[in-house]
Parts: sequence; C-alpha cells; structure tokens
Amino acid sequence: MNNPQESVDHFKTNDYRTIEQTMEKFSNGTRRLAAQLTTSASLDSLWNVLTDYDRLNIYIPNLLSSKKIYQNKNNVHLKQVGAQDFLGIKFSAEVTIDLFEEKELGLLKFKLIRGDFRKFEGSWKIQNIKNTSKNSLIYDLTVQGCQWMPIGMIEKRLKKDLSENLLAVDKQAKSLIN
Repeated sequence: MNNPQESVDHFKTNDYRTIEQTMEKFSNGTRRLAAQLTTSASLDSLWNVLTDYDRLNIYIPNLLSSKKIYQNKNNVHLKQVGAQDFLGIKFSAEVTIDLFEEKELGLLKFKLIRGDFRKFEGSWKIQNIKNTSKNSLIYDLTVQGCQWMPIGMIEKRLKKDLSENLLAVDKQAKSLIN
C-alpha cells in the first residue's frame, strides 16, 4: 500500500501521474475497462494527440496502423489494426470505428462499425481537475471478443495496454509543448 504522505509529495512535482483502473465483467465474455491518468499536459495538447488519427500508431504501443477513412465535421471513421504477442503466438485484430468528437467537453466517443470483435466501444475523456492545472485523461472501453478469443488472456493484456496507451498519449502530449 502506498504511503499517503508519499502521494502528497509526488503530487507537488510537475510530472505527477497516477493510473487508476477498474474492470467489470459482463455476460458472454464482455468486459468494461476504464483507466485514468493524472497529467500536467494541457487539454489542447492531449486533444491534438488523440485526434492525430493517421499518426496514432507512431506512439501508441501495439497499434500497427491507424487510418482516417472518413470525416464529416466532428464525425470520423478510423480503421485500426492492433497486434499482441500471447505466449509467443502473434495475434492481430482489426476494427473500423465510428468516432464522434466533442472538443468542448474533451470527449471522443467511439463504437465499432465492423471488425474482429463483437463489441468495441468507449471513449477518451479529458477533464480538468478542479482548482489545479492538472487534467485527468480517461480511457473507457467495453469489449467483447469473438468466440475463439481467450477472454482471460485478452483481459490481462487489455489492462496492461490501457496503462501503456495512457502513458504514451501523455508522453506525446508533453513532447508537443517542449
């Protein structure tokens, strides 16, 4: 368990960040995972990273490709391919998602159009932490694999990936200001 005083001391530093995760199990192998990171990166820099759709694969681990295939104002369709290594076996999954941008709310909502999952939907949300210059970056994902996907292994991998994705977005957002 962390010492509460250590947390307070770390909060005073400019690079303070913490990742909190939750996971819910639903029927038919559906999982809802959420992760939250506290960062000193600005809303604009985080937003610019998250909406740089054709370059997301450059800094998001395990994302092989990301391509904007349609845009009409704040509605975007993306085709993405991710890859994992499960016990030495390469696994890749492709999705085409419908994404809706609401910058004034710091919100990107997405849902599956088609792909290698039965369900793949969620959001990225950027929220200012009241009375601070910090922001919360929240990634919320509800996913249901296909029948042949081993949900236990995917679940563990997704938990790790959520943290890595948040850290990668944070790192890229901070690099834009320097």
